[in-house]
Amino acid sequence: MVKKTLFLGAAALLLAGLFCGRGAWSYVTTVMERMHHQVKSNVPVKFEIDRARGMIKELSPEIERNMHLIAREEVEIAKLERELEQNEKQLAKSQDEILRLKSDLESGNSQFVYAGRSYSASEVKTDLANRFAHHRTAEATIDQLQKILRVRQNGLKAARDKLEGMLAAKRQLTVEIENLEARLKMVEVAQTTSQFNFDDSQLARTRDLINEISTRLDVTEKMMSQQVELSDRIPLEEDDADAENVVDAVTKYFGCTAAHDQMAGLANAEAH
Repeated sequence: MVKKTLFLGAAALLLAGLFCGRGAWSYVTTVMERMHHQVKSNVPVKFEIDRARGMIKELSPEIERNMHLIAREEVEIAKLERELEQNEKQLAKSQDEILRLKSDLESGNSQFVYAGRSYSASEVKTDLANRFAHHRTAEATIDQLQKILRVRQNGLKAARDKLEGMLAAKRQLTVEIENLEARLKMVEVAQTTSQFNFDDSQLARTRDLINEISTRLDVTEKMMSQQVELSDRIPLEEDDADAENVVDAVTKYFGCTAAHDQMAGLANAEAH
């Protein structure tokens, strides 16, 4: 199915190029760029981070290869340094021997004895010429080896700096990826938190109902308290009609009216 789609797309682009000419290519490139950006923007960030981590791991073989080359070059340079040191010692010895033979010839003697053997002045002169030629060749060789050594030492230093730069860049990229992972986790936590959508309208309605019930109970309790206070009081005054009825009843029962009138008359008489 994918192959068929790609084939049809390629055919459509080909036909567009044939019928629309050169201007169609700008449409094609624009569409391809938009498709590329669209696909790239739809790739999950986690996948891209894993891809970046994989690319960092792919640096390891190259780093190890360069480390091996550097180690090998260090060995070769150390060998070259030892060779130069040995050649310089031999060159110094050659110089001493040449100067000795030169001095002997300058003495004007016709025979010379070296290591228990006798040599003529001509033989010594020939040997001096050969030694001098070899010395000059050895000296030129040492000069070339010194130049080679300096070049290889500079190359080794550059390789070490390059390797150190790659290692530092790898460490920095690793830290940046860890930072990206931490930021991604924070974003995921924030997204998870934003998904918590609690409907607290029911809580609000329940709280309003509870407050309403509490208010009604408060009113009822207040009214009952007032009624209890009124019913528990001792009445200090009665209605006038009730008071008069009670007094009349007592007077009538005990006959206090006539006696009261008699006592009132005696009191008046004594007063006069």
